[in-house]
Amino acid sequence: MSRSRFIVLASLGTLVLVACTAPRAPVTVTRLSVPALGLDAGAAPAIQADWWRALGDPQLDRLVAAALADNPTLEAALARVRGAQSLLATADAARRPQLTVDGSVQRQRLSDAYIIPPPYGGSTRGIGDIQANLGWDLDFWGRQAAAVGQARAEAGAVALDYAAARLALAGSVVQTYIDLARSERQLATAQAVLDERSAALGLVQLRVRSQLDSGQAVRTAQTLLAEARQDLVQAQARREALVHACALLAGRGADYYATLEPPVLVLDAALPLPDTLPADLLARRPDILAAQARITAAMAGREVARSDFYPNINLVGLAGVQAIGLGKLFTSDAATYGAGAAVHLPIFDGGRLRAAYAGANARADGAVADYNGAVLDAVREAADALTRVQSLARALEAQREASAGITALQRLEEARFGAGLGSRLQLIEAGLRALAAGQAVTDLEADQVTARVRLLVALGGGFDPEHLATVTDTRSSP
Repeated sequence: MSRSRFIVLASLGTLVLVACTAPRAPVTVTRLSVPALGLDAGAAPAIQADWWRALGDPQLDRLVAAALADNPTLEAALARVRGAQSLLATADAARRPQLTVDGSVQRQRLSDAYIIPPPYGGSTRGIGDIQANLGWDLDFWGRQAAAVGQARAEAGAVALDYAAARLALAGSVVQTYIDLARSERQLATAQAVLDERSAALGLVQLRVRSQLDSGQAVRTAQTLLAEARQDLVQAQARREALVHACALLAGRGADYYATLEPPVLVLDAALPLPDTLPADLLARRPDILAAQARITAAMAGREVARSDFYPNINLVGLAGVQAIGLGKLFTSDAATYGAGAAVHLPIFDGGRLRAAYAGANARADGAVADYNGAVLDAVREAADALTRVQSLARALEAQREASAGITALQRLEEARFGAGLGSRLQLIEAGLRALAAGQAVTDLEADQVTARVRLLVALGGGFDPEHLATVTDTRSSP
């Protein structure tokens, strides 16, 4: 048998052995489908990217803009985007030919008992070596292409994480600002209650001096006044804490506290929300799209692990000069060059490749399971928010009716007092009930707006996948 024929047969036998070791297609986790989730087939309403402007407060607009520009958490997410983009560039570079140049110059005593004969052997000479090396992975089995696909999907997932962080941050700022508006109203109500309780105490003390009431009434009025003072202190503390929270979200320090004015939110502003959960909820949320991208990355990673079972073939080449004696380094006699192919054949590895492939399969199954979990969480969040919006709408309607009734009773009490048929204390108590009812309406309005914001965020907010690359590239530029 000729030598070339032997080499061909040996190569074919090696490829057969490699094919025998290649893994079979794995069993994968099933991805959840939209019909199984009970989502409506209709599309969600269009949501503006700056949806918070519908609340009509310029200070809120500035606060959200500052948060999206300077929040440390968002900056950390953007840094992860840049890191993922660099990994993608590294993986893509591995597909291209690689050229390096190495050089060395040194003085060395050459052994006279080795392969170099006299007069060089036994002498001390200068040795120079300059060499260019070329390598190119031909990627017959698609390993490098799969690695690039994996890195691209990971970069996309991290960019979507950044978009999800922006959406969550905007939602947190708006919800915190709504709580700040609520606390301002609570503070005003607490001050009004304190004033009324102070006036009531003065009237009770006057009645006691006129022997129209007992000392017990004074103690009761004093207790109620002390409680009103405590409520005022707590309202002030809540407002200060929310001011601090707004500054933190905006990435600012204590100097930012004094710049915040009382909010002027339009709490009954209509944000565009659906009556049912739309099917495109799963395509509007960046966290869901990030989970999908990680499935793609995991599947590509599985292909990388699968391709490791097949031969890896590289083209290699070198060209340069080598000489003993630096004076001859750049002569034609010092030239050296070569070219060829390098083949890596995995045959017996103690199960390392199969273990790596099993791990890649597990990561792919985990990515699908994570996606399913993210989908179920998204549907639950949206369903909870939608239920709360609907229930708060009914509660707010009932509370407004109750508040209107209490206000009507207060006006009747004022009329009775003006006609000399009622007492000042009764009028004060009616005013306190009206204040409490008004605060209850404000609380429900704030709760409803917060629920609408949460539903809007659960539906993906103003996220637009088509604009994602532009946003991240702009923020990533120096």
